[in-house]
Amino acid sequence: MSIGKLAEQLKLIFIIKKYDPFLVVIHIPYMKSKVFTTRETILMIEKIRQIVDSESFQFGILGLILLAAVVVGLETSPEIVAEFGTSLSVLNTIILWVFVFEAALKMAQYGSRWYRYFLDPWNVFDFAILAIFFLPIHASYVAVFRLARVVRALRLLTSLPKLQLIVSCLLKSVPSMCYVGILLALMFYIYGVVGVFLFSENDPVHFRNLPMSLLSLFRVVTLEDWTDVMYIQMLGSDVYAYDNTTAIAAKSTAQPCVAAFYFVSFVLLGTMIVLNLFIGVIINSMTEAQEETLRRQLNSEEGKNEDCGLIPEINRIEEQIAE
Repeated sequence: MSIGKLAEQLKLIFIIKKYDPFLVVIHIPYMKSKVFTTRETILMIEKIRQIVDSESFQFGILGLILLAAVVVGLETSPEIVAEFGTSLSVLNTIILWVFVFEAALKMAQYGSRWYRYFLDPWNVFDFAILAIFFLPIHASYVAVFRLARVVRALRLLTSLPKLQLIVSCLLKSVPSMCYVGILLALMFYIYGVVGVFLFSENDPVHFRNLPMSLLSLFRVVTLEDWTDVMYIQMLGSDVYAYDNTTAIAAKSTAQPCVAAFYFVSFVLLGTMIVLNLFIGVIINSMTEAQEETLRRQLNSEEGKNEDCGLIPEINRIEEQIAE
């Protein structure tokens, strides 16, 4: 064997090891047969990737998830369970093993690096739902399996990229929303304390104490008959009375200007400004989620293109060795 051919074989070993580091080539003289086996493995993995990435496979899994959700809904009817309980149980078992086969295919597309399957959080979510059905849980906890079948409908999130984007956006916006929530809670607290000081004597039903004041302000911020609460403070509880509770008021006091400013400012701050802050946070998180999704897709495509380019390189080196 010439030094040139030996170098080409060593280069071929490097290429194969780059694709699959767990492949070990022991005998260099029998390299050709080893390369043939490895090439077939690569072709098989590429075929599995094509199946997993195909629209027919994805739509099939989506249809199966919808079918599983329908089956869970049918199981809530005692009449249907009494008549078709066995068929539903068999159908649930078939659906479960199809999901197991799907997870196996998604792992197999990475070859010996099957652990890459768990690098995607959505795959971890799918696997966790699937693993619940194989836990050694006593029969008395059958409700856990029923709950797992309900949760299985959440796999729609992993099957529809747009839903993944929306969920990622909401998760990314949680930290910023916490700060907006702190601002909203501070505003509620200030207005609640001021409301007790100003309106507790005139309207003890809505502003008797701080907890009741906060509850009334929540009603106001949802715009549920908030003008009634405002008119009671503007005109006095004896003029604009609430049904069957006029005797509760210890002292009727009309504060038209103060009440109008108090409620109008609270509604503007609570429903307009804070709501716009929430919307702004979500839009900003949506942009970040879209950029992250795009980066993930580009990295995935680059990895696949790199792996696909190994087969022509192996063929070229094999031809040079055979010459």
